[in-house]
Amino acid sequence: MMLRRAGLGLLVGAILMAPVGASAGPALVFEPYNGTVFYAEDPDAQWFPASLTKLMTAYVAFQALKDGSLKPDTKLICSKEATEQAPSKLWLKVGESITLDVALKVLIVESANDVAVMIAEGVAGSQDAFVQRMNEAAQHLAMTHTRYANVNGLPNEEQVTTARDLAKLTRAIIVEFPEYAGLFQTIQVQVGNKVMRSHNGMLVSYPGADGMKTGFICESGFNIVVSATRDGRKLVAVVLGEPSIASRRERATDLLDNGFRRYFWKSLFGTSLDGLAIQASLTDGPAHLKDSVCGGGGTKPVTSRKRITKKGKSRAALNLDADSAVAAATATVNGATDAAAADHRSREGHQEDLA
Repeated sequence: MMLRRAGLGLLVGAILMAPVGASAGPALVFEPYNGTVFYAEDPDAQWFPASLTKLMTAYVAFQALKDGSLKPDTKLICSKEATEQAPSKLWLKVGESITLDVALKVLIVESANDVAVMIAEGVAGSQDAFVQRMNEAAQHLAMTHTRYANVNGLPNEEQVTTARDLAKLTRAIIVEFPEYAGLFQTIQVQVGNKVMRSHNGMLVSYPGADGMKTGFICESGFNIVVSATRDGRKLVAVVLGEPSIASRRERATDLLDNGFRRYFWKSLFGTSLDGLAIQASLTDGPAHLKDSVCGGGGTKPVTSRKRITKKGKSRAALNLDADSAVAAATATVNGATDAAAADHRSREGHQEDLA
């Protein structure tokens, strides 16, 4: 009887320590300064990063600014290759220019694929040379399961990452380049008469949110890396492969809320990013979610609340364990954010970073 009670206690404890509805896609919650992992699910499953690629694009640009090879007011010229990128875009014409400082803001806020190429050409001379720097940086950061093939995250079978590797990159950005923290908090940026607003609705809807980046292509589903700070404590959530903007926000919210609630105990007993046991076969390829997320051919996501994993199993999306008062207070903001993203999709018909 005592053994049964002890077993029941352990089971209840395990349930209490795990985020509600934790049977979704790759996810990871961690403390960025010491790298302590609070929760991880399929952290080494390969995934298409989509516009989360631009976190590395920014990181390599930050390195160039730090070594003095470029300055914030360095002018970047729009090339023909930049104009040929799919949306999201700034839509500059060949020969037009913006400064590197403005380009980085547009890169993060608007997730502009043409501007990513402009940054690459300005920093390294060509996109290919910049991609080489991205892969070198990934190796230096021990992002052992990440490969880059372009600078913006547009569809490419060779461009893959994992939740753990994205956590390592995010940690490097936060720790090595704190002077750019404000860039990832920016909600809107204006270039000429164009006003661009962030795809990251959690900057508005989640109390304490202060970064980082969203991403979407049909094959990857909806991805996000989001940081938040409460009472001087900072956490970062990585969420990959959600079927909609709403479910992505709900899952990230649930993971962060659980992390903050259990911050003390997890900070004492959690493992590190490097110490976390490998939880996926390294021979598995990335999941392809096009049929389940975009309906098998278009760029418009389907409305199903289920998703298909790389092993062909259907998994339900999360049910929120969110505070009802916060949910009610942010419902209007969330609806407006999703409506704006949907309108953006229908007008431009692009695959990249819809949220």
